Amino acid sequence: MITFLVCLSLLVGAYFTYGRYLARLAGIDRANPVPSATRFDGVDYVPLPGWKIFLIQLLNIAGLGPIFGAVLGAAYGPVAFVWITLGGILMGGMHDFFSGVLSLRHGGESLPGLTGRYLGDGARRAMSLFTVALLVLVGTVFLSQPAEMIAARIDAPALAGAAFGNFSWLLLGVLGAILLYYVLATLLPIDRIIGRLYPVFGVVLLVMALGILTVLLLHPARYAIPELTSLHNFHGDAARFPIMPTLFTTIACGAISGFHATQSPLMARCITDERQCRPIFYGAMIAESIIALIWAAAAMAFWGGATGLNEALAGVGGAAGVLVDRIAQGTLPGWLATLVVVGVIACAVTSGDTAFRSARLMVADIAGLEQRGLGRRLAISLPLFAAGLVLIFCLPFGAIWNYFAWANQALATVTLWAVAVWLRRRGRTILPALLPALVMTYVSTSYIFVSPLMCGMRNRVAAYALGAAATCAVLALMAKKLRKNGKTDA
Repeated sequence: MITFLVCLSLLVGAYFTYGRYLARLAGIDRANPVPSATRFDGVDYVPLPGWKIFLIQLLNIAGLGPIFGAVLGAAYGPVAFVWITLGGILMGGMHDFFSGVLSLRHGGESLPGLTGRYLGDGARRAMSLFTVALLVLVGTVFLSQPAEMIAARIDAPALAGAAFGNFSWLLLGVLGAILLYYVLATLLPIDRIIGRLYPVFGVVLLVMALGILTVLLLHPARYAIPELTSLHNFHGDAARFPIMPTLFTTIACGAISGFHATQSPLMARCITDERQCRPIFYGAMIAESIIALIWAAAAMAFWGGATGLNEALAGVGGAAGVLVDRIAQGTLPGWLATLVVVGVIACAVTSGDTAFRSARLMVADIAGLEQRGLGRRLAISLPLFAAGLVLIFCLPFGAIWNYFAWANQALATVTLWAVAVWLRRRGRTILPALLPALVMTYVSTSYIFVSPLMCGMRNRVAAYALGAAATCAVLALMAKKLRKNGKTDA
């Protein structure tokens, strides 16, 4: 319990300390113009209240990551607490904050455009394809998983028969219903659906985390949270899943996630005062880290430690959703347990729709197409949804998720380097971005050599050495770019 409470305290304290430092570093000024006023279009550039933007941002970035990812990451043991805490404070919070500030300062520009400004046209072109592909992967993951969770809770024997491959008529019907919602949420003005529903689901997300936290604090003997005594890897298959780099990709949304940098521009287009950046961008990330910390602690405490959790995961084939359901049913009153399930489904759905919306906006930015007209929004969106359906029906979920996990952290790495260049151009210290960029570069490159889905090298020493060499090569390239960027008014 002591480790958990220390980590929780550090996360809360960081908002008031490191968050303020980052705001000063960025030169936050309420006098600066904001895109919701200078580019208002009634569709994507729409001013919203700060509290509402915070809840929307939290739902946008949350997804299943701080819940499912935290449960799976807890299988590594209490070391997961360290990654969530330090990652959230020094990496994820900084990453989300500056990606939001950069977008705000450049008229709500999407991530590929921002990286092009600071890393060059080559990076912009590569990121345009890479980021849109990642967002389609995210939308696909968060379309299939809530559909399966909903279908599993509907008793309809007449619809249980196979319709297409492994998909029943019931599952296809649920998929269709969620897809219809995604289409509407992607096409309609942001204040029509997202602005109205997200704050409600944001409250649900916070309530269910507070419910689990209350149980842990009131029943410490029954639900003993293990202490950090070493960096031992408790994973049931530690040889295949070493802490470096797989813990860093398993727990992404609770620590640092490149997907967040694709969502920050959505909210940058709705902010009415630059001073909102710290609570909306840094604050939402800290809140997500706290949620991940609570679920990681609950997963270990409920099964008597990381070893018991690994046995439970093995028993359900690694289905984190099943364990989340069991934790809720075993610790909370019936109505609150149901609320947890609703909250988990809402987390997935509310990240999936904004993933497709972000992809639409990025394609529009790349093509230079304004989005006031419904026909233009539809012309961009339909191919994106078609690509998502192809992935659902043609690739197993495990493969989609694992490739997304690597692409997600690779995207975070590129964003961090862009932030470092931006800080350099402003004549500010680059250390808050440089150190996380180096860590995530090593995570992303070593994953290529270690992961069974990629090179799968059995000689781990050689794999880690290659990861280090690749990191040094990236550092050398970025050092040249940083030296060329003196102080400007960027």
